[in-house]
Amino acid sequence: MRLCTFRPSDGPLEGCPGRVDGEHIVQLDAPDLITVLARRGQVADAATWRAADVQLLAPVPRPPSIRDFFAFEQHIATARANRGATMPAEWYEFPVFYFTNPAAITGPDTEVPYPAGTAELDYELEVAAVIGADGQIGGFTVMNDWSARDIQRKEMRVGLGPAKAKDFATSFGPVLVTADEFDGSQAVMTARVNGEQRSRGQLADLHYPWPAILAQAARNTELRPGDIIGSGTVGTGCILEHDDGRWLQPGDVVEMEVEGIGILRNTVGPPSPASPGGRPPALPPRGTTPGTPGPRSTLRAEMDTA
Repeated sequence: MRLCTFRPSDGPLEGCPGRVDGEHIVQLDAPDLITVLARRGQVADAATWRAADVQLLAPVPRPPSIRDFFAFEQHIATARANRGATMPAEWYEFPVFYFTNPAAITGPDTEVPYPAGTAELDYELEVAAVIGADGQIGGFTVMNDWSARDIQRKEMRVGLGPAKAKDFATSFGPVLVTADEFDGSQAVMTARVNGEQRSRGQLADLHYPWPAILAQAARNTELRPGDIIGSGTVGTGCILEHDDGRWLQPGDVVEMEVEGIGILRNTVGPPSPASPGGRPPALPPRGTTPGTPGPRSTLRAEMDTA
């Protein structure tokens, strides 16, 4: 099945769960797609809508959690080689992931504001698994892990992150294809910017298969319906790997396409109003803070400028 979350013209902002049926969307009798997945799709049909009359949202607009793995060797090796680094031996011991922000989800055909504080906005071409019943994969969707690379470099030097380099937006869509129709083993993956193909890779190049990724995600914890598990970036699947400085700009149309799932399309919006021109707020000189100077205020300034 091809499942979705959609918003009719007069529907609730959070959307309704649905099933794609040709040129129509069949609304499902459940509060959200997480419930549909938890019930293994065993829910009744409700109203039927013309697909042209509804807006598709992210399949799971508010997931309980998002773990994004680094499971493609080519992506890691190329990005590190561009910085004069080699692959860490630990990468081959177990699949590694980071948590990203479940409150900053965007869906297909929406505008993603250009984040404040960066001049190096990047896309990342990924596939994401969504957890269904019993901690198993309920289906797959396309994922764009937007990244602010200049912010990321500074964060990673501190030894934590990525954090602010990632948490402004992650896009998913256009639909969720259930695991009985798309098993996540192989698919051509492409990325285009303003119609120009910039990336092309193969899902079959995953170094760690989905069962290993899932086992690592579930170790010492519990996976819940709606949790999202990202594959990591496919080889060639980001500007960082290309090392050509062609970073995304406001107005760019970015398309992530995964064979068997569909096209996730977003437009880069104008700079975020969080600070004028998208630049970060000015920080005090290192070692100074308002008030009486001293060891404590100096430490605070070092933390603020890290």
